Order: sequence, then structure tokens, then C-alpha cells
Amino acid sequence: MVGTTAEMNQNFHANGLLPYSNGSLEEKLDELRRLLGKTAGDPLRIVGIGAGAWGSVFTALLQDSYGHLRDKVLIRIWRRPGRTVDRATAEHLFEVINSREDVLRRLIRRCAYLKYVEARLGDRTLYADEILKDGFCLNMIDTPLCPLKVVTNLQEAVWDADIVINGLPSTETREVFEEITRYWKERITVPVIISLAKGIEAELGPEPRIITPTQMINRATGIPVENILYLGGPNIASEIYNKEYANARICGAEKWRKPLAKFLRQPHFIVWDNGDLVTHEVMGGLKNVYAIGAGMLAALTNESATSKSVYFALCTSEMIFITHLLAEEPEKLAGPLLADTYVTLLKGRNAWYGQQLAKGALSLEMGDSIKGKGMIQGVSAVKAFYELLSQSSISVLHPEENKPVAPVELCPILRMLYKILIRREFPLQAILEAVRDETMYDPKDRIEIAQTHVFYRPSLLGQQL
Repeated sequence: MVGTTAEMNQNFHANGLLPYSNGSLEEKLDELRRLLGKTAGDPLRIVGIGAGAWGSVFTALLQDSYGHLRDKVLIRIWRRPGRTVDRATAEHLFEVINSREDVLRRLIRRCAYLKYVEARLGDRTLYADEILKDGFCLNMIDTPLCPLKVVTNLQEAVWDADIVINGLPSTETREVFEEITRYWKERITVPVIISLAKGIEAELGPEPRIITPTQMINRATGIPVENILYLGGPNIASEIYNKEYANARICGAEKWRKPLAKFLRQPHFIVWDNGDLVTHEVMGGLKNVYAIGAGMLAALTNESATSKSVYFALCTSEMIFITHLLAEEPEKLAGPLLADTYVTLLKGRNAWYGQQLAKGALSLEMGDSIKGKGMIQGVSAVKAFYELLSQSSISVLHPEENKPVAPVELCPILRMLYKILIRREFPLQAILEAVRDETMYDPKDRIEIAQTHVFYRPSLLGQQL
């Protein structure tokens, strides 16, 4: 017998994987440094842009893994200055701190505890960038992170960065990277950019097409496409930081995706690589569309499992139909798309947003940037997908009426979400009418339609046949 059960348990994490040693971490870092041409004494500079939940967690994961190798890597995060923490949030933050002995001790040791006491009493105003330095993301107060090096000056953050992590919402990506371009005019080396953003824009002329965050970055900065990657997967930020087992894909050019997948991989966070950048990026935005409707329906039916399963069948059949428009081999996307959709419906912010709307806790007039949650990217995605799929120039043949129709005519859930969230022509309860419409296709029929007709439209992703 090789060893006792106790001895074996000591050698494994709870998720069954062997822990990485410092040596293997340093070897991975050295390999990436060599690829980027870094010399001794010149640290690899990684900066996260945007401090939402996922952007903060992603930066914190890197800091936890590599931050101790200070002579070889410098990890920072940028967020805008001036955002105040309201009194209610400060009180809740104080409760979180005192419920975690490790966090409490850390703050006392750093002489940072007193300001949280004063903020709780209303004697001091805290700022989002200030608490992020202590490991608290304003959009995820209940999950303390490691302390982070926070920069509030964008030029200082990015001008010499080797790797830039885009943690911004898709709706802010273009504007911020247009500003970043001004600080990169004198650069000699080309940075590598990893985008975490899940969202799209619709460009309707001269030809209808989808614009993704990586394409926005390419247009804004002129950075070659092969240096811009997308990372996404069925992930909830707080659970990943708490070391729940998860996986993701980093998509882009082989030169960078394979070494970055190796660099980012951790025992509880498995990163695969894939060459299909734009399609995976679009799928990350598509599931947010239907997650909002799922949250609305869950609240309106008192969490009826039957109603939710009916909705899931309908929305997945629409997503499968849309993937047949966007991808030449859509079957390869089925697993990743359904996994990402499933976790988003269970615990994502877009499903939460739909629930809160249906419960009356939020209203559409409050906009899609919600305190404590950040940007609800599914709202802009509803608008973009509807407008794009409404164009007659990309019409498809209706299988029963045998006439050309805009693709959106075969997507009744998407149409209703647009009328509720964007046009505001119908009340929230109308999502139930869409689901219960007796004239609607059997979801199986919609999938068969997609599989038996040539719907592929490469121009939607800016590609040629």
C-alpha cells in the first residue's frame, strides 16, 4: 500500500487536484516573460482596466498566484476615482469585515480598520478606489479579495503595460480604449489584451454586422487582432474567488492563447484555449439576453420549475437558431453556450435584474447600471441582437410560409424582450404571454428548422463566405 488515506488527502485539494508549487508558478511566469521579451530586472506589467466583480476577481486571482514574485511581475488595477460608498453599504461592509477574522486581522495589521469604523458611524466617507486597495469590490462587498495595487490615473496604469485585462462593460470599452490610445502613441512594443467583456453592438450600415468588445479595442487602438484575446466561460466571480471549481476558454491567436491558458490555469480554475475568438465572444453576450427574461419569468411564476423549464426550452431553441446564423459549425458551440447560459440563469446578475424588475424592486427608469451589481449588459444586448436580426438584407426563408422574413421573426422571446425592455410597449407580464403563445413553434421544430436550412450569414461577423 503506497500511503494511508490521510496521507493522500494531505496531498490533494478538495477538488481533487494537486496543488501547484511556487516553482511551477515561477516557471510559468518565466515562460511568459520570455515570450514578451522581458529581461532581468524588468518586471512583467499586468494591469486590469475596470473594477467590476469579474475584473476585480480576475486581477485578484493573478495577485494571489504571482504577486509574491515582485521582482518579476507587477499587477495593478485601474478604476475611476471619486465614486463614494454610501452609508448603508459602509455599514454592511463593516459587518462583513467583522464576520471574517482573517480580514479583520489583516486590516488591523495594515492600520486600515479605523476608517471602516468611522464610515459605519457616518463620520467618514469611503471611496470605491480606497476600499479596493483593501480588497473590497463595490459590486461584490460580501466576497473580500486580497489587497490590490489600485491606480486611478489611466495614463499611469497603461502606458507601459505588457498585458492589459479589459474588465469594462462592453458599453464602456470603446470610449476608454480610445483614451488609452493617446497614451500608447510612443510605444515601441505591442501589448497583449485579454477582454473579459460580454456584450455586443449592432452596426447596421453599410452592411449589418456585430461589433464585439475585442473588435472595439482593435478599432480604437490599432492593436493587431492577434494580440487581442477573449476569455469567458460559465463563471460566477465570487464563487471562483472562493475556489469553487470552474473552467473557461481563452480564445484568439495561437501565439498567445496557449501560453496564456497555461499561465492563467489554477487547480480550481481550468483554462482551455480555442481559436474561434469572435463567435465565442458573441455567445457570451447572447446568453445575457435570455437570462433577463428567465429572471422575470421566475419571479412572475413564483419560481415555478415547470414554467422555467418551458422557458429554457424556448430560449435555447432561439439561441441555437441564432448560432446557425453566426457560425458555420454551430454544433461546436452548443456545450459552452448552454453551460454559460445555465450558470447565468442560476446566479447571474442579468437573471437577478429580471427578477428584481418583476418584483418591483427595480424599474426600467433606473437604467441598466445598478448599485452593487454594476452594468446589466443584457439590456444593451437585447437591443443589439434585435436590431441586427430585424434587417431585411439578411432575411431567411420562412419554413412554412415559404417567403423571406427577417431572422427575428423566428425569435418570439427576443422580440418580446425588446418590446418590454427597450420600446417599453408591454408590461413585464407580457413575457408570460410570449411563453404561453399557443401558436409558437415546438422548440424541437425550431431546432430542426435551423439544422435543415442554410441560414449561415458570415457577414454578420464581418467574414466572407
